[in-house]
Amino acid sequence: MKFRNASWLVWPLRWWRGNAKVTSAAADAILHSSAMPAHVAMIMDGNGRWAQARGLPRIEGHRRGADTVRTMIEYCCELKIQCLTLYCFSNENWKRPAQELEFLMSLLKQYLIQERAMMMRNNVRLKVIGRRDGLPPDVVQEMDTSLAATAGNKGLMLCLAINYGARQELVDAVQAIAGSVKSGSLLPESINESTIQNHLYTQGMPDPDLLIRTSGEMRISNFLLWQISYSELWITPKSWPEFGREDFRDALQHFAKRQRRFGGLDSVT
Repeated sequence: MKFRNASWLVWPLRWWRGNAKVTSAAADAILHSSAMPAHVAMIMDGNGRWAQARGLPRIEGHRRGADTVRTMIEYCCELKIQCLTLYCFSNENWKRPAQELEFLMSLLKQYLIQERAMMMRNNVRLKVIGRRDGLPPDVVQEMDTSLAATAGNKGLMLCLAINYGARQELVDAVQAIAGSVKSGSLLPESINESTIQNHLYTQGMPDPDLLIRTSGEMRISNFLLWQISYSELWITPKSWPEFGREDFRDALQHFAKRQRRFGGLDSVT
């Protein structure tokens, strides 16, 4: 889905082009206030383009991107953010070259193994959304090991969207609901938003308050279409491998200043 008239989205980009940053003291106050988002979702875009712009193979961009993932997780833990959802691999990504796909699956397996200790050290609980069909068995095995190891953790919920597509998520939800109607356990007239919400992969998670996309693209790319209905959007021209703590901090500061009306109006005195 592309935004053909996205002027209301581009003011974060204008801010990037030279406006002054909030002072460190004011920033710290914002980042420890009640204005912090409970759930942040990120579309991690631009790994390949970042590498190619530097004369490096695309896979090097993915490797550097994994370092950024670790940085974001640790920063979310420091800030006591409840949920972080990362768009790791979409179901459309299978269209990429076989060599790149093989590397991505290898990198994912390596990440699940190497970062398990980091997740335990930071009290991170792992959740994975998406279809398992098509994923290599060794990746699924390491995924299950990490899910089991972190199941009792009470800190940040790290949700990895792997082989994920929001449209397929909605199809799976509708099929499950239709099955319940067919079996007689659910009446059609009783279906409401909560029914659909409870059949999504993200069941039990709050909807994202803030959606961050790197690399400047003005589209959602089939990510959490139901869940981001009222999310605040932050688009940065920086590619994922160069996205750092200061950039995340900037996004959080601007989120704290926004007024979220959810279709209503500000209170009138």
